[in-house]
Amino acid sequence: MILKSNGKEVATDVDFACSMIKQVRGLMFSRRIPDNYALVFVMKKSQRVSLHMLFVNYPIDVIFLDDEKKVIKVSSMKAWIGTCSCSKKVKYIIETSHGKSEKLRIEKGDIFDFENRCQGR
Repeated sequence: MILKSNGKEVATDVDFACSMIKQVRGLMFSRRIPDNYALVFVMKKSQRVSLHMLFVNYPIDVIFLDDEKKVIKVSSMKAWIGTCSCSKKVKYIIETSHGKSEKLRIEKGDIFDFENRCQGR
């Protein structure tokens, strides 16, 4: 489960993209994601990143986090043509349903709480 700092649930169905292959694939070719779903990308080390929406046919929200799981950027991406990057170094990226960030008022500086299921891999 992922929690926002104020205790609001962002997702209860969470997958982790630990390997490069899972990170490259991301949500490509999926039909849709439920409102309670999130995909968490865990970078091996903090780095600058960019994302694309190629082969993703629905919009999503993307939340970029630093090493302390603090939000450094929130963005919405359009189906198929969306692109996004973060100028600061990122350790975690959360992809979730479109409109979730606005609905829960997720903003820069918020702290997330979740267990990193990629540790030790």
